[in-house]
Amino acid sequence: MYRSNSGPTVAQLCCVTNRREKTPPKPLDSASLRELAFSYVARFATTRARLGTYLGRKLRERGWNDTQPADPAALVAQMADRGYIDDAGYATMKAGSLLRRGYGKRRVANMYYADGIEEGDRREADELCEAERISAIVALARRRHFGPFADSAPDDKLRQRQLATLIRAGHEFGLAKRLLDLAREGDETRVAQRLMEG
Repeated sequence: MYRSNSGPTVAQLCCVTNRREKTPPKPLDSASLRELAFSYVARFATTRARLGTYLGRKLRERGWNDTQPADPAALVAQMADRGYIDDAGYATMKAGSLLRRGYGKRRVANMYYADGIEEGDRREADELCEAERISAIVALARRRHFGPFADSAPDDKLRQRQLATLIRAGHEFGLAKRLLDLAREGDETRVAQRLMEG
């Protein structure tokens, strides 16, 4: 195909002329900050810390244009008081999700830290972690074909890698070692019972 060296093509000219400059977003005021908070809480399950971080980032990006100073912390507290944010419920929901996927208590504790969940809001989630620790490690072992769910007996190197995987997933060393020591078994319930006994 022949192209002229004299300048841009007609299609290129159309694209260039139709481009608009991006207008910077309007600075926030009290109403727009509240609207941002409501839309964020409506879209995402969140914590007080995460909502505060989000609102702070939006204030930095867009600026503030109101007669009163911005107070995202008060807005976050107001949302929590009205029940739009429940850190304890969020912690329990996330812990349950992680446990069902086979993660252990240490991994759940990392989630607490990352999501800014305070000590007082962790009680119910910690109880869930303790109650479900056996089923969580069994679920991970079943999914990854470790220990009693393996197709064949692993060599020492593979066994060490499996142990490292279980520990990285947040499980206790002793529990992970006991799981890998179990004889082959296809039934998750019996594996869980043998782990609880030993």
